[in-house]
Amino acid sequence: MTGEIAIGGVFLPSILIIAILAVILTGLVTRLLSIVGAYRFIAYRPLVDLALFFIILGLLSWLTGPAA
Repeated sequence: MTGEIAIGGVFLPSILIIAILAVILTGLVTRLLSIVGAYRFIAYRPLVDLALFFIILGLLSWLTGPAA
């Protein structure tokens, strides 16, 4: 994972790009969980969604690796 990514001459932190991707993936996973019906067993859905976001964010940042 590099420090910054240039998009159209604008430098963006790489964690911002990863966080945007994590939000998109979290939306897809929560939609899949609601279709399957897994949210019937969860008492407080927003907390689970937030935890799922941080899990996906951590996995994406771990997969991109450290800055070389």
